[in-house]
Amino acid sequence: MAAAPLLEMRGISKRFPGVVALDSVNLSVARGEVVALVGENGAGKSTLMKILGGVHQPDAGEVLIDGQPLKINGVTDSMKFGIAFIHQELNVLDNLDVAANVFLGREPRNALGLIDSKKIRADTVPFIQRLGLDISTRTRLDRLPLAQQQMVEIAKALSLNARLIIMDEPTSSLTLSETRRLLELVCELAEQGVSVIYISHRLGELDECADRVVVLRDGRNAGELDHGEATHDRLINLMVGREIKNYYVPPEGSKAAGFFKVRNVNSSLYPHKTVSFDAARGEILGLAGLVGAGRSEMAKVLVGLDPSPAKQIILDGKSISINAPRDAIDHGIYLVPENRRSEGLIVEMSVRENISLPSLRQLSRGGLIQRKRECDLSRRQVDSLKVKTPGIESLVLNLSGGNQQKVVLAKWLALSPRVMILDEPTRGIDVGAKAEIYRLMRELAGQGTVILMISSDMEEVLNVSDRIAVMHEGEITGVLDRVDCNEQNVMQLAVGKKISAAKPACTH
Repeated sequence: MAAAPLLEMRGISKRFPGVVALDSVNLSVARGEVVALVGENGAGKSTLMKILGGVHQPDAGEVLIDGQPLKINGVTDSMKFGIAFIHQELNVLDNLDVAANVFLGREPRNALGLIDSKKIRADTVPFIQRLGLDISTRTRLDRLPLAQQQMVEIAKALSLNARLIIMDEPTSSLTLSETRRLLELVCELAEQGVSVIYISHRLGELDECADRVVVLRDGRNAGELDHGEATHDRLINLMVGREIKNYYVPPEGSKAAGFFKVRNVNSSLYPHKTVSFDAARGEILGLAGLVGAGRSEMAKVLVGLDPSPAKQIILDGKSISINAPRDAIDHGIYLVPENRRSEGLIVEMSVRENISLPSLRQLSRGGLIQRKRECDLSRRQVDSLKVKTPGIESLVLNLSGGNQQKVVLAKWLALSPRVMILDEPTRGIDVGAKAEIYRLMRELAGQGTVILMISSDMEEVLNVSDRIAVMHEGEITGVLDRVDCNEQNVMQLAVGKKISAAKPACTH
C-alpha cells in the first residue's frame, strides 16, 4: 500500500465579497516532490497557498498532513507543521539587517533574556552561504537590491527546517545566474526529502525543477500534467482555456531614431558614470542588464525622482528640464515602477481612485472633482486593459498581482504618454496578461509612443524589443539591432564585454 502524501488539500473552497476565489480545489504533494502550481492571475493559486499558510481559513474542505486532518489557525500553526512560505510580494522588514530578518520572531535569547545578536548572525551565515550570497549578515535590507532581499526571504525559509516550502514567484526579481542557483537548490531540497510547491509564470523554469504541474483556472482544478507532458502549449491551453495566438507581437521594422534623446544621466548609485542614448518615435527599446546595473536608477532620474544636474533630455527636438516628477508628467514621460505595491499604487484605495489619481487636474472643475467623469475614465481603462475586478470601487489590495499591475498601467495610459518607461512590466504576471500587455505595448508604439522596457526576463527582452540597450555598472555597454539580438550577445554586454555587433548608444 502506497504511503500517504505529505500534503493533501481536499475540496477547498473560499469566497470573498463578490468573488468565488476557490471552488472545491484538490492538491496533493508527496515527500520530496516538486509540484508546480500554475494558472492565470486570479485563478486562485495565492489564495490556496494562503489557506495552507494560515493567512485565510477555508469555507469548505480539509487539509491533511501525513494523512491526518488538521486546522491551520494562523501563520504560527503553519510553521509548527513544517510549512514555510516565500511570498510573491516580499515579506521582509527593510529597516532590519539580514540576520534579524532571517530569525524574525524566533530570536534566540541569552542568559539575561535579551536577544542574542551574535548567535543570530552566526546561525544565519550557513543559510546565506548555501544560497551563494556574498553579503554581510549585518547589512540592512533597504541597502540591498530587490533580488537579494528575495534571497534573504528564501534563507529565512531554509532556517525553519521546513518539510514543505511554498515558493510564490521566487525568481521574478532574480538574475539568470541567481535563478539557476535557485532551481538547483529546489532540486537539492527535493533530494533531501523536502517537498516544494513552486508557483511561477515563467513556464520555462518548470521543465528544470517540477515533477508534476497542477493547473488552476477560475478557482477550479483545470488539470495536471507529469513532467514529460508539460509542454508550453499544453500548459497555456489548460491555464486560459483557449489557444493564445501571436503571444509576442513582432516588431514592425526599423524606426527613425532621435525623437527621445538622453545625454549624461548619472544616478546616485553610479555618480561618476553617465548614460546617453537615443530612442525613436514608436520604438520599444529594451534595457537589459544584470541586477545592480543601474537601469531602474536611470529610469528614476528620467522622471525626476533622482537628481542628475548634468543630464540633458531632448523630446521631439526640444530640450526639456525635469527636476521633479511633476515636470516629467507635464511632458508626457511616465514610469511604471518595478515594485508596484510600494511605488506604483495606494493599495488601500479603490481601483477608481488609483486610476484617476494622476488625472485629477483634468477631471476637476473649480477645484472639485467631477465624479461622473472620474468613474467613466476608470471604467474605460478597466475595460480596455481587461482588469479583473468586481467593480471600480473595489480595493486594489484585494486584486491579484497581475491585475494590480494593469491598474498601474491604466492610470498612466489615461494621460496619453509620449514616453512610457516600464520597469519589469510583467513581473509576477500570468501568460494571458503578458500577451495582453505585449499587445498593448505594440499598440502604443504604433501610435508613436516611445517605450523603454526594463526587463530581466531574457525571453521577453529578446522577443519584444525593436533594439536592446545593455547596461553594466552604470553605463550602456552597447546597443543591439534586431538582427543581433540573442542571449549570448546580451549576456556578454551585461558583464561588461564588448562585441562587434553592438552599436554606440547614441548619435551625437
